[in-house]
Amino acid sequence: MNEAGCVAREPWELSFLAEPREVAGLRRVVRLHLKMWGLSRQTETAQLCVTEMVTQVIRRAGIGIPVSLSLPMKGTFLRVEVRVLGEYGAPMPASSRANDQEAVAELLLGSYAERWGTREGPGFKTTWCEIATGLTTPHGHGGGVRVTRAEAMISLYEAASAHGARMTRLTPVTATRVVI
Repeated sequence: MNEAGCVAREPWELSFLAEPREVAGLRRVVRLHLKMWGLSRQTETAQLCVTEMVTQVIRRAGIGIPVSLSLPMKGTFLRVEVRVLGEYGAPMPASSRANDQEAVAELLLGSYAERWGTREGPGFKTTWCEIATGLTTPHGHGGGVRVTRAEAMISLYEAASAHGARMTRLTPVTATRVVI
């Protein structure tokens, strides 16, 4: 949490070599990271997306190539990105693909994530997906309307006390205790 009481969700990245044995470790790291961010409800979906994307990299690009996993926030969505250094085949629409495993993987990714896609540049390719978090703001939480109102009230009292305004009914500490 930062000084404003919001969860700091700074982009996070991990480099690794594409190896089947790495997938279990990546799933654990994603779980721990999302727990620190207060996004435990998104853990299973994020883990499934990471598994599918890394598995596709291994199938298409091969074992042992440099890959990175990144977890940035995009607005109120959790974005999961798997970036490969070098060239490998872009996904094709499932209807034109002969490989049933790839079609199933893309259908799974599409059903778990709100949206997904690929981005290519010189010497890299990124496959990404975005997962809904239920957050009201990118650095807030998914506590709903009541929690958002409570945060607003606490912020109002904190701002007023910081500017020397006299609090007649509630102090920020009392307001915090009442809200909690």
